[in-house]
Amino acid sequence: MAYFAKLNSNNIVETVISINNAVITDANGVEQEQLGVDFINQLYNTNDVWKQTSYNNNIRKNYAGIGFTYDSQRDAFIPPKPFNSWVLNETTCIWEAPISKPDNQHPYTWNEETQSWTLQTI
Repeated sequence: MAYFAKLNSNNIVETVISINNAVITDANGVEQEQLGVDFINQLYNTNDVWKQTSYNNNIRKNYAGIGFTYDSQRDAFIPPKPFNSWVLNETTCIWEAPISKPDNQHPYTWNEETQSWTLQTI
C-alpha cells in the first residue's frame, strides 16, 4: 500500500489515506508520487495538496499523522511539539527533551515545570 497525507493551507496534515501501489507505479515499474496525487484528486474531484508518507520512514523522515506539519525545506513530516522546552532533532525531525530520559526500565513522564523526568508511581 502507498500512503498519502492531505495538507491544509498551513501544511498541517488533515487526513492520511492508503491506495494500491499499482496506482503509483509507472509503465517502467517505477513508483511516482505524482501519479498517486493525480489519482486521489481525480477520485475525490478536488485539487488538494497530497504528500506521500511511509510507515517505515523511508521518505519524509516520519509517517504523517493528523496534526503533523509538513516542512518543505526539510522535506519531512514533523509531529506536534509536545512541550515548549523540547527541541527538534534535525536528523530525525522528532522533538526531544532538553535532558535525556533515564535509561532504565522504569516509566517516566516529562515535567515541563521542573524541566525534568518524573518517575511514575503505580
